Amino acid sequence: MHSKTVIVSCGRVITPERASQLFASMDVDARALKVPPEQALDAMRGASFDLLVIDATDGGCDVAGVEEALARGGHASLLLVLDSETMASVRLPVQVNADFACAYATDEEVKLRCRRLLWPGEMTSDSDFVHVGPLTVNLATYQVKVAGEPIDLTFMEYTLLAFLITHPGRIYSREVLLSQVWGFDYYGGSRTVDVHVRRLRAKLGTEAAQHIQTVRGAGYLWSN
Repeated sequence: MHSKTVIVSCGRVITPERASQLFASMDVDARALKVPPEQALDAMRGASFDLLVIDATDGGCDVAGVEEALARGGHASLLLVLDSETMASVRLPVQVNADFACAYATDEEVKLRCRRLLWPGEMTSDSDFVHVGPLTVNLATYQVKVAGEPIDLTFMEYTLLAFLITHPGRIYSREVLLSQVWGFDYYGGSRTVDVHVRRLRAKLGTEAAQHIQTVRGAGYLWSN
């Protein structure tokens, strides 16, 4: 692996001290900036870097704007660190190679996700891909494509899809999906599951959406 440059827009979870510890054992030049993401990009304008890490747990990150700026700039990837509130509303970027980590992720998990973005050819394998008809889900990079075209999903829509597609042939009640996908600390009602399934079906299109089957009175089933 050759040396890469990482820019970190720090926050309450990824502090400058933690950023230094995260990348100390990796072959990277890490620059921790205690400024908002947009200012970090402005500070690095014209410079070459390979990965932008954003602590977006305060909810103040314009992800679409950052994605557009990175897409214009070239090849840099993006890692977002999100808490449960921001995760529900932030959309997965589709123009750049991107991943996310939860606010409570361990250092080892964050480093693994960074390595996958920095050296993707060395970190993914055929087992990371799930293919069902025109649908392809990359479990390593959280990217979803239908007939080769990227699909714009929210993090929770992706997480729901990934859970169902990796557990085919079994009926899951709304309550079980809430605990498995949203987590035990989620206090919303089961109606949330129905709303996300409806949105997911609409985005996947008719052919792929038919694999998500509603079992009346029981829940949802992924059928291959």
